[in-house]
Amino acid sequence: MLEILNDADYELFRKIIYDESGITFSATNRSILDSRIKELLRKKNIATPQEYYAIITKNPEEMKVMLDSVTTNLTRFFRNQPHFDAFINYVIPSVAELKKARGADRTIKIWSAGCSTGEEPYTIAMIMKEICPVGFDFKIIASDISLKSLMTAQQGFYPDNRVDGIPADYLSKYFTKVEGGYQIKDEIKNKIRFDYHNLKNDSGERNLDVIFCRNVLIYFDEPAQLAVINHFWDALAPQAYLFIGHSESLFGMKTNFEFIKTEWACFYGKK
Repeated sequence: MLEILNDADYELFRKIIYDESGITFSATNRSILDSRIKELLRKKNIATPQEYYAIITKNPEEMKVMLDSVTTNLTRFFRNQPHFDAFINYVIPSVAELKKARGADRTIKIWSAGCSTGEEPYTIAMIMKEICPVGFDFKIIASDISLKSLMTAQQGFYPDNRVDGIPADYLSKYFTKVEGGYQIKDEIKNKIRFDYHNLKNDSGERNLDVIFCRNVLIYFDEPAQLAVINHFWDALAPQAYLFIGHSESLFGMKTNFEFIKTEWACFYGKK
């Protein structure tokens, strides 16, 4: 019989997850952590939480598996369309104009941070295929802490019920209908580099033009949120842009990002 997480066990796992990733579990979502750890014990045929804790503290790969298991991966294509409307009508024209004025490299660099199973970066890539200014190219970095989600993203296959929200012309142009669903075409897949990344750490990326990190910060407490936002500041070029989730805000946070309100959506800028 698997042992149920007691208060001491819960605190051990809660702390190590926070220390390793910045993801916060509180009393209100304790049941999620409890059920996912117990499921890991069941799958691995480990009798006690203490035994599994000893394994993850000694084995970095098993730590990754555990972090993967406790993350939430909810996403869809064209999620929060107003963000993409602002991206199309304000952000990309502004980035292109600035690069022209500076005589800078004409590659627009975008990071989808916390990309989950790939719907967001593929959405961005399809949009950029349609609107990328003449004489410009683009590249997209897509990262997540969930290796399982990244594998799905790299495959680029989505069942029929996962392509809801994709405009019909995009679906016919950028996907191939296959048995059981749709396969993203290589012309889109090849514009994206998928990579494992823990947002607690500096990505090492610099001079990016746009970062999307939506509905990720809600899983962090304020110190961890600020650390992530500071990493984003470092990764962005001067006069670049940051999209976070519609329920997330930098209000009250000590950051140099500027709040930008447009007729389409609100987001942040590095000025």
